[in-house]
Amino acid sequence: MIPDAIEVRLKPKERAVLESWLRAATTEQRQLLRIRIVLEAADGSGTREIARELDTTPTTVSLWRGRFARERLSGLEDLPRSGTPAIYSEATDRRIRAVLDRPPPKGFARWNGPLIAKALGNVDVQYVWRSLRKHKIDLGGRKSWC
Repeated sequence: MIPDAIEVRLKPKERAVLESWLRAATTEQRQLLRIRIVLEAADGSGTREIARELDTTPTTVSLWRGRFARERLSGLEDLPRSGTPAIYSEATDRRIRAVLDRPPPKGFARWNGPLIAKALGNVDVQYVWRSLRKHKIDLGGRKSWC
């Protein structure tokens, strides 16, 4: 015997949040699927009907119906996954930006990635470049043809 589907009831504020996430251009595709599942379930659609409509499996629909019913909006977020913990953090990014406030080493006109990594000692040069890109910092300054 198939168990009954978990009933999903949305509060007006939750529906407004979900619909705004649905319209946002920056919402990830996996989040969009979860949101559509919850909205369809709240409208009274069955698990298999939702699965057919969204081209997914009934198991996936049941998972997200249940998670939303238990945890509400926070249940639609990804759970932490196993794997190697991050080596660098926001503190490392602050250290990189702090190095840029100091004058470059003698003999250099400006900082570059390898110099920053060497000044910090324990940060990989590739992470330095990634951090600079993330914070939209251009070490080359202005680029002009004249």
